[in-house]
Order: sequence, then C-alpha cells, then structure tokens
Amino acid sequence: MLPDLADLLRTARVVSLPMNFRFRGITVREAVLFEGPQGWTEFSPFVEYGDAEAAAWLHAAIDFGWHPAPAPLRSAIPVNATVPAVPAREVAAVLGRYPGARTAKVKVAEPGQTLADDVERVRAVRELLGPEGRIRIDANALWNVDEAEHAIHALAPFDLEYVEQPCATVDELADIRRRTKYMGVPIAADESVRKASDPLAVARAGAADLLIVKAQPLGGIHAALRIIADAGLPVVVSSAIDTSVGIAMGAHLAAAIPELEFDCGLGTVAMFVQDVADEPLLPVDGAIPVTRPTVSDARLDALAADEDRREWWLDRIRRCYRVVEHATAL
Repeated sequence: MLPDLADLLRTARVVSLPMNFRFRGITVREAVLFEGPQGWTEFSPFVEYGDAEAAAWLHAAIDFGWHPAPAPLRSAIPVNATVPAVPAREVAAVLGRYPGARTAKVKVAEPGQTLADDVERVRAVRELLGPEGRIRIDANALWNVDEAEHAIHALAPFDLEYVEQPCATVDELADIRRRTKYMGVPIAADESVRKASDPLAVARAGAADLLIVKAQPLGGIHAALRIIADAGLPVVVSSAIDTSVGIAMGAHLAAAIPELEFDCGLGTVAMFVQDVADEPLLPVDGAIPVTRPTVSDARLDALAADEDRREWWLDRIRRCYRVVEHATAL
C-alpha cells in the first residue's frame, strides 16, 4: 500500500550537495529525503528525467521507507572507486578518496575528450592500483559499435574486468560482445537495464555477460531482486550518485543477493563535499556497512536547497505520486 501523499510531503527535505568533481556534467547533486516507518529514504532522479521514469525512483523511496528490507546475507559490501573523466594527473587524488578499494570504475568516452585521454586515465589507474587491482570502464552508451571495438582493443592491455554499456541498444551490445569475444573482456549492461521498458531484454538476447543494477531506477529493492532472479546473470549493484540514504538502499539490495561476485559501485558518497548522514557511508578498507544512516535536522538544514528548488521538487513528487498511484491501482 502507498502512504498518503500528505505523509510524504510532510517529512520531505530537499537537499543540495556540492561535489568534489564534475560527474555526469553536474557539480551539485539534489535529492529529497523522506522519513518513513522504516527510517529515512531517498528520491533523487536526475533533473532531466521525465515523470514516468522518475516515478520508479519514488516507488523505490516508498519501498525502502515504508516496507522492511530483506534479511541481509552479509554485513558489509565491498565497493569500487569511481574515477570521473578527469585528466590522468588527477587520478591519484580521486583514488585517495576510496581507501582500501581494490577495484576502480573509470569513466571513458566523455564528450569533448579523445580515446587518447581515456588511455592515459586508465593507464594512471593501473599504475596506482598495481597488477592485482581490478579496472572496469564505463562508456555510458556513447560509442557506436565500431568506436567501441576500437576503444576496447586500445584499453584491453590494461586488463579490464569488464566494459560497462559500451553502446546504446541491445542489438549493438550483442554485436560488440560478438566482435570482442576473442579479447576475453566481458560486456556489462546498465542503461539497457535501468532505462529500458523491458529490463530483461538484454539478458534474453544474450547481449551482456553481467548486469548493473541500481535500486532507485528499478523501483526499489524488492523489484530489483525480482529482475535479478529472472535475468540469471551475475550483477553489480551500483549507485546513481545517491546520498548516504540512497546508498544504504543499494547496500541493503546488495546484502540480499545470494551470490555477489563483484565489488559494487556504492562508494560514491566519496564524491560529495558534504553528506546528509551524521556518519556518511564512506568506504573504509574498501567496503561500506549494511546499515541505515542517522540523519540529523542540523545537517539537513545546512544542506537545504533554496526555496525555488524545494518547490520544484515538491511539485515533481506530486506528479510522480500520481503515476505510482495509477500503476499500483492496475
């Protein structure tokens, strides 16, 4: 059952968090926190998303705040470092925010940059992690198939764990997977799962070796677990640049997965200058705990968005609630 809209709006706190590095083109991350019977929960779809897509994020917030999370199978989640499309000389500073991380996800294919920039960034990560470190790259669907094949060939010598969403469509992912099979570099699907009308299409097509799953975009922990079970592929639980509250949602998802083969992309609180939690879910010894963070009024007040942005988000909640309410009634 859905909580009343009035209950959501009554506890809604809109926050604005400055970031240490530009990521996805933004330097400030906005989010809404609600306090439900289970504790604090988060609604933070990116501002450019339409209501139909953002409604899944609201469903996830309600799921985490108003329904018990599954029993955890582990108490801590190993996490990767996330390296934005920074110059190679800045890689050391980025990795320094993820103490103990043995894996790094490196952003590539940044608009305005070149493959040579990607090579130098990945080279810097490999030099700092050493031969035993794990490197995965993420192109965010920005290559066509020919570009992806060329780039993977150029980056494969750095011993890639996998390539995340090299191309946009399921057919393209299947094509690049066939073309690069001889290199032994697995293909992971992200956008083809969380932004697809059918999140299982990529698995049925044999277009990926593993899936990236994110609790908020998939409608919450319970919805994500159903997708994971139906897909039958290994998964990496990742974040959508959430606050510690959203990261806790992802950590509870990861804790409920029977087989968790890969380090998860849940260390991204390290990307913020400040966070909403009294004890932010920052990586320690390469992992974060499975817990619900404590959130104080003082921190929410200090990070509060201005009144115009607050009203923008509250109006968005009202619209998305109507979408969720309609879907629930079907």
